[in-house]
Amino acid sequence: MGLFRYTRKTFARELALLAGAVLFAVPVYILVVLSLKTPGGVAAHPLSFPTNPQFGNYSKALHFKAGGTTIIGGLINSLIITTCSIIGLIVVGSLASYTIARRPGKLSTATYIAFLLGVIIPFQLGLVPVYVAMRHLSLVPSYYGMILLNIGLLMPLTVFLYTGFVRALPVEYEEAAQVDGASLTRTYIRVVFPLLRPVTATVAILAGVITWNEFFVPLVFLSGSKYQTFTVALYSFVGDFVTQWNYIFAAVVISIVPILLFYILAQRQLIRGFSGGVRG
Repeated sequence: MGLFRYTRKTFARELALLAGAVLFAVPVYILVVLSLKTPGGVAAHPLSFPTNPQFGNYSKALHFKAGGTTIIGGLINSLIITTCSIIGLIVVGSLASYTIARRPGKLSTATYIAFLLGVIIPFQLGLVPVYVAMRHLSLVPSYYGMILLNIGLLMPLTVFLYTGFVRALPVEYEEAAQVDGASLTRTYIRVVFPLLRPVTATVAILAGVITWNEFFVPLVFLSGSKYQTFTVALYSFVGDFVTQWNYIFAAVVISIVPILLFYILAQRQLIRGFSGGVRG
């Protein structure tokens, strides 16, 4: 291997990356700055950093009542629904994908194709019958109904990612465990599932971001109730306090923090999951 040479092209690439980073950082700067201003400061000097930051905007925004709950209540609802949806997707999706990948045949192929169609076909086509069925089962509005709905909506994507990754795993690990006397269940729990950690992180991040930012589905199934998510609560909050943009931007900043921290902690596994999941 030769020594790395710092050339003009390398310098140009670094400048381009820095310019891109600055470009992406500008909206974040505007968001944070506006959240720390008074209403008059937002109107008079929207882009200048405040000389007297109003950190109290965050606590005030959290306790404003929006629709059927407060902003902080919406955050808690989003956290509960997102966390439970991710857990359900990982448990059910990984088991379904393992079965599809390790039991080849016409039935497995047909099942996999059906899941792929679920990725392609828009959910909105079946919105009305789904709503009627869930209302008949007393799942609207409730945590259970929203969690089950999210699991159903994101299961095709979950199965697609897991199946590709499982097919790339050597089957010898499972055969060795079964030779040692491990049952199929024990083999999956102790051998297969730990190997799925990269794609599990990928599924968790993608499902978490989609569920956390989802607006249309919670608006239809949870709007006006105490179970409504943060996005719906923020929508009601904007309608009631449209002139108080400092509080609105403060609420948006707060909503970004949980999912951003989750992504930062799991980003390495996300890259590994994509690189492994596209094979096979």
